[in-house]
Amino acid sequence: MPSVAETYRLTKKTPDLLWNEYVCRPIAAVFVVALSGSRVTPNQVTLASLVVAVVAAGLLVRLPGHAGLVLAVVVYEASYVLDCVDGMLARLRNVQSVPGHLFDFLMDEIKAFLILGASSIRLYLDRGRDDLFLVVGIAGLVSLASGIALTTFVRRPEIQSVWGGGASVREGARAASFSPVALAERGAKFLIHYPSYIWIAALAGKLELYFFPYVAVNALYAARTLAQVAVRFGRR
Repeated sequence: MPSVAETYRLTKKTPDLLWNEYVCRPIAAVFVVALSGSRVTPNQVTLASLVVAVVAAGLLVRLPGHAGLVLAVVVYEASYVLDCVDGMLARLRNVQSVPGHLFDFLMDEIKAFLILGASSIRLYLDRGRDDLFLVVGIAGLVSLASGIALTTFVRRPEIQSVWGGGASVREGARAASFSPVALAERGAKFLIHYPSYIWIAALAGKLELYFFPYVAVNALYAARTLAQVAVRFGRR
């Protein structure tokens, strides 16, 4: 059985986000080693990650105060660690597959819905039942769902064959470029990956530091991609 350090080396992604590389994947490697000789499958770990995220969303809504917020986010980060475990376990066993990757992506998006919806309700309750947080939360969920639907559409083989890759905030910034557009896209990529910073918002007791930027970047992504689709198909 490989050591934790060796497991991390064999299963990490390159390149990877800093939060993943230096925090989540080293922790995940401990679980991968523990599971490596078991009958637990990567897909089962993916489902466990979803269950933990559901618990975290419930805690986010139900546990009041700063300590409750921090605990809920810690549980959610545990869900994200499991999200790292599934892929690392698959790579260690050499059982990676396109269906498994798509299943993982699907669960990730469901978890994004959960945390955004729960954050909207918590902020509504914590801020004197201000309807603004519910309205922004609904708009954010619509933007997130629209962005996922648009991404799925433009990535279909039938569309790719006549369109090509297309620009996407989710695909990352333009390589080796420091133009304002490229820097903005890098910032958007960071905001999309909310596990990297939602813990900062929780420690600060200001969940809106995650909530508003995350809604904004998803709205911009959905609007941008919809405009691209509209222009492409509006010419035909």
